[in-house]
Amino acid sequence: MKEIGGYLEFEKTQGREYYPGLVKYNLGRTACVYYLKSTGCSRLYVPHFLCDSLTDAVQAAGITLIRYSIGRDFRPDRSTLPAGPLSENERLFILNPYGQLKNEEIDSWKKEYLNIFVDNTHAFFQRPSGNVPTLYSVRKFFGVSDGAYLASDRELPSVSERDRSNTRFSHILGRFEEDAGTYYRQMLDNAHSYTSSSVKRMSRLTENILGGLDYEAIEEKRLKNYLFLDTAFGAENPLENFLRIPDGGPFAYPFYIENGIMIRKALAKEKIFVPTYWNCVIKDCLPDSTEYRYAANILALPIDQRYDTQDMETVAAALRRLI
Repeated sequence: MKEIGGYLEFEKTQGREYYPGLVKYNLGRTACVYYLKSTGCSRLYVPHFLCDSLTDAVQAAGITLIRYSIGRDFRPDRSTLPAGPLSENERLFILNPYGQLKNEEIDSWKKEYLNIFVDNTHAFFQRPSGNVPTLYSVRKFFGVSDGAYLASDRELPSVSERDRSNTRFSHILGRFEEDAGTYYRQMLDNAHSYTSSSVKRMSRLTENILGGLDYEAIEEKRLKNYLFLDTAFGAENPLENFLRIPDGGPFAYPFYIENGIMIRKALAKEKIFVPTYWNCVIKDCLPDSTEYRYAANILALPIDQRYDTQDMETVAAALRRLI
């Protein structure tokens, strides 16, 4: 029976999600595994340059992983891939780091290999390309504790169980009113709690928040901040020869510097936090590999919607002192 009266809960938003037509799941990794298993995939070609939370989940599902390398321009190295097209039970996983792959390129990979899966975790605002299965994880772009969208090339079996995230928002709400350090441990604990998660529908709380965001303003702010840092450091960025401005609101400004690990630590002392997104790559790959050097030395400088030009000036000045 529906409750009537009593104390008020979190307000329901009246807006519209950015991807209202896509399938909504609790996590990127569970959405990926669910799609692969539902389509009968048993062999997945994945880049070395990939988070182990996803590869661990795929392997745990009984899918064989075959690794390939990336080139300096972030694209798959064809010399480490089989010739296309792939068989029905195989699929090529293509990561779109920092939103560097255009949809036209993705279309060409689809044409050559037929069975591909695109990870747009770093490219939320880049629309799916045609009939290409595409994954979006929302935690990298917005202040929510869970959530993923999947653009599928076929109808998938429905998932009945819905996730609940009301107990996982303490670090997000805490940082809204206090500093990040106070809630850093809670953030790590929250991330760790997802290790053995099964596929579920996106939580009502996250879905509600995503329906109330001003996506146009968020895109605009991210792009403005990205262009500021690109103007400040583009001439010194070794990636600049092939770096493109991402479609829509960028994820971060990727700046390459040889002593990236040391620079991150120095920036943190100035309360500028630059994450390392692929620690597993630093641990598992050879130091002279492109994957190792990129994971260790690319600074994903924050340019998100929380910040304005004055904040970007602070980031630029701190980085300038260190380099």
